[in-house]
Amino acid sequence: MSVQLSWFVARARRRFAMSRECSLLLPRVCAALADPRQPGSDDTCLEKLLDWFRHLAAFDPTEKLVQDNPCLTEFITSVLALPEPSPSILSFTLRLAGILAASENRFQHLQQEKLLVRLFGRDGPLNSAMWEDASVRSGWVEGVHSMMHHQPALHFLCNGDVIFTLQGDPSLFVASAANQLLVHMLTFSVESEATKPLSTKDCDWPASAQMIIKHIEDSLQSSSASHIKQSLKLLTSLFGSCHATWTEVLWLGIVKQIESFLTEETVQAQHMLANLLLNVAWSPVFCDTEGSFWALVTSALERLTPVQAGPLAVGILRLYKCPQDVRIQALTVLLQPMDCILRAASQPLEYAGLLDESVSDPITVESLLSSKSSCASLLCQTLAHLEELLSLIRLPVDLPYTSLLRSLMTILQFCNGFLSPASPLGSTISRILINCFRVQRSALDVLAALSERKGCDTLIGSLFDVLLAYLESPNTSPTVLKKTFQATSKWLVRLQELSCSNSQWQQTEKILEDVFLVLQKRLCSPCWEVRDSSLEFLTVLIKCLRDQDEFRQSLLSSEVPRLTENLLEDPESYVRASAVTAVGHLAFITFFAPESPVIGNQCNKENTVAKLQEILSTDSEGFPRRAVISIFTKWLRQGCIGQLEDTEQFVSRVIQTVEHDLDWEVRRGGLELVEVFCSQTVCQLGLSECPYAPVSSAVSSSIHQNELLQIFCRAKVFSFLFRSLCDCDKPVGQRACDILLGLRDNFYPISTLKDSQGTGDSPAGRGIAWLQRTLGQGSLAQNFPTDGDNGVDFQDPESMMIVLGTIDLEELHDELNKSSDHVEKSPQSLLQDILATVGTTEENEADCY
Repeated sequence: MSVQLSWFVARARRRFAMSRECSLLLPRVCAALADPRQPGSDDTCLEKLLDWFRHLAAFDPTEKLVQDNPCLTEFITSVLALPEPSPSILSFTLRLAGILAASENRFQHLQQEKLLVRLFGRDGPLNSAMWEDASVRSGWVEGVHSMMHHQPALHFLCNGDVIFTLQGDPSLFVASAANQLLVHMLTFSVESEATKPLSTKDCDWPASAQMIIKHIEDSLQSSSASHIKQSLKLLTSLFGSCHATWTEVLWLGIVKQIESFLTEETVQAQHMLANLLLNVAWSPVFCDTEGSFWALVTSALERLTPVQAGPLAVGILRLYKCPQDVRIQALTVLLQPMDCILRAASQPLEYAGLLDESVSDPITVESLLSSKSSCASLLCQTLAHLEELLSLIRLPVDLPYTSLLRSLMTILQFCNGFLSPASPLGSTISRILINCFRVQRSALDVLAALSERKGCDTLIGSLFDVLLAYLESPNTSPTVLKKTFQATSKWLVRLQELSCSNSQWQQTEKILEDVFLVLQKRLCSPCWEVRDSSLEFLTVLIKCLRDQDEFRQSLLSSEVPRLTENLLEDPESYVRASAVTAVGHLAFITFFAPESPVIGNQCNKENTVAKLQEILSTDSEGFPRRAVISIFTKWLRQGCIGQLEDTEQFVSRVIQTVEHDLDWEVRRGGLELVEVFCSQTVCQLGLSECPYAPVSSAVSSSIHQNELLQIFCRAKVFSFLFRSLCDCDKPVGQRACDILLGLRDNFYPISTLKDSQGTGDSPAGRGIAWLQRTLGQGSLAQNFPTDGDNGVDFQDPESMMIVLGTIDLEELHDELNKSSDHVEKSPQSLLQDILATVGTTEENEADCY
């Protein structure tokens, strides 16, 4: 072990070692927990206590923990001596014993005192009435799992019958924990006990592994459906978590039995096979396997129902190492429902379908889509899988995008009743899907994802017909409308890209005109969710398309800007907030564009700024005020406010408004505004520390520094920042401290900070001492003054220069970044909490009458 690593381990052990205070409290806690007369301690406290013991045990594997604290073994002995311990305390004891026994040294110590046998053996809770409680069974499994890190523990549990039984426990938590324990035991046994690498030709499993594998094989061959399912779950977990080469040996021993389940309808375990096969396929051990495994996958894709095969198909399609014929088959399974939709829409088929041939009988898919109970579920699952595939940066398979888009449009037309299919199947599906919000939302999500794929350009006119029909329809629900807006915004961006490349200006202008006509109506909707979604849609469009001439002209020639500004006075606060954001982004087109087409530009700009400042100072709800400060910051960041003098006055007004705001997010937003202002001002004055300016060798210096300090003082930046350090909401103080540290670095290079001017007993020195004490109180500081009455003038540049060089901002930063419950989270505090919870015997015996 290297010196550095040894130092790290020693430091970690000291850090997690038990303090003297805790070692004095622990015996009292153990005695209280083992006393049946005491009320049960809070389960959360017990969990935290176990976490603490895990840390202690992990960093010191020696016997020291149990030798120095004999109260631990005394506690276990006391609980075992109780005729009827509480289930929570017994479960806690089992888990604690497992944590202590995770080290071989402590395991032997507990074994010598016969404690592990009494807890986990046949004479322990296993054969008592306490075993009926699920928490006790869960504690037993967790305790065994915790200790299973060395061979003595593995041999201690030589008989796995109890764990095998717990696989079928009525408590799902216990059954799952037992399953994970068996996976851990099998993996640990092979990796720690095998004398030579296992191979298909020479396989000699260690004893513990042999026991578990025999149980798996016997269960798979049994006539019990529950035993089969339990072993399939175990195998699924194993292949999902362990990718060692020996798993191939195990797989080859059971593959015939797995294959038989695809044809045996009596077992009803087919739905579990998909997850098992997928985990095996994803294991690197099987990525180069030819023949048998992929033949089994192909058989599963053919024989499983479309609902069962869907997850397997999409998982296979995400694989990059997979035989091409298997990949094509998986894609066929996934696209079958979409192909069926296309074929049902018209008869004979007007367009090319998605598939040349089906993997399974198409009648199966048709019957599922014809059933009211399964149609929507199958389509939603298929659409979710398609969206998952489309989210990949690089698809390992080519999708037929044009036919897929046509199928999606057909589904959406079925759902809103705008398509009258000629086939009987289409009529049935259409009746089932009418106003089906689930399918509409899923289809629109896939539609939005398709906008980023090439190959759908020929259908873009028809696509916007469908989208506009949804936007216009009064039957479109608010949630579906929101999804439609999202899909429309993505396709409008795609449309602009196409119009730039192929000069389809007229089509683009017509679509934009239609979109803004619909948007005008939606902005006047009586439903606030619709108004809110409409404003969000407008904001997204401006963000993406504000540089496009056609978009700007269409927008400004509509009533949308006026209606948007009217919604600043909406009765619903969410809508007002969205209106603020939309108006703020509209300003980039109406006021801040190089050649703004709006008449009376300056007057309108001032009116808009005044309206937003009024909202910031008077709106009763926090959401609109947060939106205003966010927009002001965005304007400032993009240089839209004006000259430096204008910016200084603007920032000053905003600061004086937000510093007394009751919403901490508004105050923190004000700090973000100040940070942007400071950064830009430093850059404009050319100081070398500006992150956006080239570094110069000399500070141009005191003149620029004085000018910078004067600007910040006039804008009341320092008074706002120092007041924020004492804010009752910690994120505000943290942000203020970060900004002050950045500002200080502009005035005091690291090398000169310690040599900064002393203040002695001057009035300024006494004022700074007062400020240091006040800041030390943090949020407890009352009536923080900023008028200089205490000797600190926050509007005086010279005083601020001294303050920045004197106040220990690093110490404040450390204090502010401490967790608010750093004291309460300490082990000592936890032990005190437990004692306070259980109280004393005398107190609990007091007669309440």
